Amino acid sequence: MEQQTEKQEEKPAQKIESYGAENIKILAGREAVRTRPGMYIGDTTLRGLHHMIYEAVDNSIDEALAGFCTKVNVIIHIDGSVSVEDNGRGIPVEPHPKLKVSALTIVLTELHAGGKFDNNTYKVSGGLHGVGISVANFLSTRFEVWVKRNGKLYYQRYETGRPVTEVEERGTSTETGTKVQILPDPTIFPETIFNFETLATRLRELAFLNKGIEIAITDERITKTLTFKFDGGVSEFVQHLNKTKQSLHPVIYFTKKKDNIELEIAMQYTTAYQENVHSFANNINTHEGGTHMSGFRSALTRVINTYLKSNEKKSNVKQKKEKKEAEDFSGEDVREGLTAIISVKLPNPQFEGQTKTKLGNAEIAGIVTSFVVDGLSTYLAEHPADARMIMAKCEEAMRAREAARKAKELARKGVFEGGSLPGKLADCSNRDPAKCEIFICEGDSAGGSCKMGRNREFQAILPLRGKILNVEKARLHKVFENVEIRAMITAIGTSIKEEFNLENARYHKIILATDADVDGSHIRTLLLTFLYRYMKPLIEAGYIYIAQPPLYRIKTGKTITYAYSDREKDQLLVGKENPSIQRYKGLGEMNPEQLWETTMDPSVRILKQVNIEDAVESDRIFALLMGEEVQPRRAFIMKHAKDVVNLDV
Repeated sequence: MEQQTEKQEEKPAQKIESYGAENIKILAGREAVRTRPGMYIGDTTLRGLHHMIYEAVDNSIDEALAGFCTKVNVIIHIDGSVSVEDNGRGIPVEPHPKLKVSALTIVLTELHAGGKFDNNTYKVSGGLHGVGISVANFLSTRFEVWVKRNGKLYYQRYETGRPVTEVEERGTSTETGTKVQILPDPTIFPETIFNFETLATRLRELAFLNKGIEIAITDERITKTLTFKFDGGVSEFVQHLNKTKQSLHPVIYFTKKKDNIELEIAMQYTTAYQENVHSFANNINTHEGGTHMSGFRSALTRVINTYLKSNEKKSNVKQKKEKKEAEDFSGEDVREGLTAIISVKLPNPQFEGQTKTKLGNAEIAGIVTSFVVDGLSTYLAEHPADARMIMAKCEEAMRAREAARKAKELARKGVFEGGSLPGKLADCSNRDPAKCEIFICEGDSAGGSCKMGRNREFQAILPLRGKILNVEKARLHKVFENVEIRAMITAIGTSIKEEFNLENARYHKIILATDADVDGSHIRTLLLTFLYRYMKPLIEAGYIYIAQPPLYRIKTGKTITYAYSDREKDQLLVGKENPSIQRYKGLGEMNPEQLWETTMDPSVRILKQVNIEDAVESDRIFALLMGEEVQPRRAFIMKHAKDVVNLDV
């Protein structure tokens, strides 16, 4: 998960007095991209910045899928640029037969230009389909390209998308391939510093999804290199995700090719309570699922129930005496504790939405369903011991679902359906969710200060008592039995899981305001785990924020300043004589006026918005930090201890 600082609200646009033909503007490719970059790379935050590199890497992966590339090398250079090099065929440099311009220049300067539109060149391709590399060029202060092809080395340089050199011959080469070097434009991106871990996570994912391809990343700033190559492909991907969990059986893997469509599925049940199923289409993470996901889910439920009924006497599932056959498992039952990767590679994918997070090819659902029914049925028949473990897991989940239903009914009788809000909630007077925000804080002391310091018009306060339930280790019925979690669910108004409805959100800013010490960090992690597992759409909608209260109050004479980090404190103390320094460990130590002017006043406060940069990695991290297995968590802490900036013990 990624945190980003709160954006200031845009000022209302000035009224346009006249509107005529002269107001209609036509933007060419480069101008269109630079004017509205978010339309092409999603946004200009760190997510969009890294997306430019992904586009260059996707071109290399496409060469690999076509059978012409085995290695990709990514380097973060000291000057802030990033280079991506492969050993593929190299972008053609010969003059285009119609345009009489080097094909290399066309690829880098024309939208919707490239080999991906020729099904004979690339049967399968990812990225933005001929748009991505030219977009990266347009949004770069400097963009350089080297091509090894035809026994020669070619070079061209661009600045903000405009060529400043012709395609030049720069010697000979016995190899083939393409290398691009990208230096992002700071007038487009507010932050241009690439994150090694962010890039490495995506590259590792690509290596899992494309078995046998070697992908390396080097950071020259810290002299660090990682190399990824997984001959086991998605099977190793599942093993990677389940390192922090206790598995019930070996990874189940099957693959199939039909009509230029390649399907790979790897799955494994664990003792965990959370579903961890991810789908990909042409290496693109389809966060919203689509036809391949729906085909997998329907087939999984069908196969498990068919096996259950045909093996009632052999299975260890306890049957109710009054029933002649087993009760059907629900989709939720058969997916509890399941980790699975569904990867489909197909020509001409149809993605719903501009961000391409949902696959829409109708024919894929039937292909996946048929494939999973055949493959999983065969596996269960050939591995009866594993099948019994899976049936027992599903039966346990079914009983827990029934317990959760009863707990939910009791909770509804209390507050969910009665319309009453939690007594501890100090609500705001405004009823427009878009203008309202709620601070979720720890303890009565912090809650009292927040209530007295807030603006009652649009700020609500919900204090929590102690640490909430760790939902990573608990089933749904335990969640509904937890008083603090029930208070949050009721206050926010959206319900959870399958009944979640974003339109019912009572606040469009949900701010986690915990202390800066170890306990505060733990409580914040517990809250984020709950929100991610049970109210993920709130994060995806951009409604979740983390408050950033100051760590220090510095008084010099009559002047008072606040420092939000040790570094800022040291900077503020330069030249100060006899300063008085107060170290805050919690919000309860601040009086209402201080809390308002540092943490709650929208005009000066700092909020970090929480978003999901990578759902697969987020699942893994939450399981690692909050799951049952201790040893992987200890190893993680030991590895990252040196990265801690502020630690209160």
